[in-house]
Amino acid sequence: MAPESFNSNGNASNLPYENGFHDSLSILNSEKAVKELVEQPLVEGIEDHLVEFSEAMRTVGKALRRAAEGKASAQAEASEWKRKYELERQKNLQLENKVLTSVELYNNDTEKKIENSVPHLEPMLETNEQPPIYRGKNGIYSHEVLWDKEQNSYSNACSKLIRKVQIQFVYKHIIFKFKWVYLILNNLYLPQASFKLHWSCKGEKNDQHKHDVVSFEKGNITTAERSSKQICLKWESPPQTVLILTKPNSVSVKVICAEMVRWLREKKLNIYVEPQVRTELLTDSSCYNFVQTWKDGDVSLLHEKVDLVVTLGGDGTVLWAASLFKGPVPPIVPFSLGSLGFMTPFHSEQYRECLKSILQGPISITLRHRLQCHVIRDAAKNEYETEEPILVLNEVTIDRGISSFLTNLECYCDSSFVTCVQGDGLILSTTSGSTAYSLAAGGSMVHPQVPGILFTPICPHSLSFRPLILPEYVTLRIQVPFNSRGHAWASFDGKDRKQLAPGDALLCSMSVWPVPTACSEDSTNDFLHSIHNGLHWNKRKTQSFDGPLEP
Repeated sequence: MAPESFNSNGNASNLPYENGFHDSLSILNSEKAVKELVEQPLVEGIEDHLVEFSEAMRTVGKALRRAAEGKASAQAEASEWKRKYELERQKNLQLENKVLTSVELYNNDTEKKIENSVPHLEPMLETNEQPPIYRGKNGIYSHEVLWDKEQNSYSNACSKLIRKVQIQFVYKHIIFKFKWVYLILNNLYLPQASFKLHWSCKGEKNDQHKHDVVSFEKGNITTAERSSKQICLKWESPPQTVLILTKPNSVSVKVICAEMVRWLREKKLNIYVEPQVRTELLTDSSCYNFVQTWKDGDVSLLHEKVDLVVTLGGDGTVLWAASLFKGPVPPIVPFSLGSLGFMTPFHSEQYRECLKSILQGPISITLRHRLQCHVIRDAAKNEYETEEPILVLNEVTIDRGISSFLTNLECYCDSSFVTCVQGDGLILSTTSGSTAYSLAAGGSMVHPQVPGILFTPICPHSLSFRPLILPEYVTLRIQVPFNSRGHAWASFDGKDRKQLAPGDALLCSMSVWPVPTACSEDSTNDFLHSIHNGLHWNKRKTQSFDGPLEP
């Protein structure tokens, strides 16, 4: 009898197949289905999805490898710091043990000395049963000692006296050592001339300045009344050391430099010059052996020795003077001995009168801001791995160099994208450099006291690309993209040229160390005189008055 099975309704149904035959047939049908599925063509687009999936897996693998490497690096760095901490801790413990040992020996020696001197102290009881005061043979009173009423023993009083005298002796010994060290430091380092900067208000006798204050009262935003913002320098102590920097290869500058050195020597001032200039002076006469100089390249501490800088030349000599100081800059007195100068208001023929007035003070100065530039290579792990910072007084220029391709530069301002420069290059200038390369490239002339950064393109491949003036607190990032056809070149005040490969970047921000230059009159008048005399700004023949008149 054939086997029966129950359907979903519970009724029996006859199965036409014997045991085992149904299973083998189903397997055969499954193999045929798999074969047909394999022989079917792939669904359209599945290959692209597989490629994308494999790329995604590679990216994930790279990220995991980087995470593992970062973890290993962090662990190695942590172990190194732990090792350094343990070494430092051991050194501190050894030093502490040495100090404790020396203090114990010193205390023992002091107690012996005081015990030997105790018999020379005589108790002197005053009236009204006051505590005793011990006086030595020389009449000098020691510290008061509290009288022990319970024991009323002389030995307890002596022990307390010994402890108090010991503390006083150690304290005086420490104070003496500090005074001794202070005197030594004063003898090693000569005091530098100090000065104060203040705002000068025209028409008023005081030196108060009405600050630019924004107020918000009853829904109205107003600014306080503004007065003159001319900065003045007043010497608190007279300057003692003067540095003279000269334009090289100039006979007239050499003559004036020798005269100025002799005149400053008569004023009892210390004089510094460059090593080459000192050699030239000694070649002419041995009487210049009082002139001081420094070793080649050793100018890191020059600002601590010099109170005043005098330049004999043009704007290039002022730029050279500023480049010698990587930090604070002493006041600079620039004398005009060049072909064209916007920062040299003083005439060399009157150097005696000018320097005499400046040495006495007060003087008006112009604080000329500088840019601080960092080059970040593509191989750097982060933005902190930069090359040595470079300070510029005029401008930093990024151009295409000798390449025939257009410069391709991506520009960012505080992490915000600004634009992509396509042209001959870009100029990032200070306001003092607004009358230099930036002006020739179409930039505006800006008063040097205005804090800002000029963003000037060089021959841009777009007629709508006009120059910008950005606030001084921003940080600019100029990067050469990876798809750039060629390299870019950066120059800083016309020198120190550096190549920027694709992926490299240049960071520029305002430096905290300005360059103070002395003014002949004041900052504004000197600026206007410079553009009138140097550029003949807006000079033309006056229109005649013999033409037709309005009725």
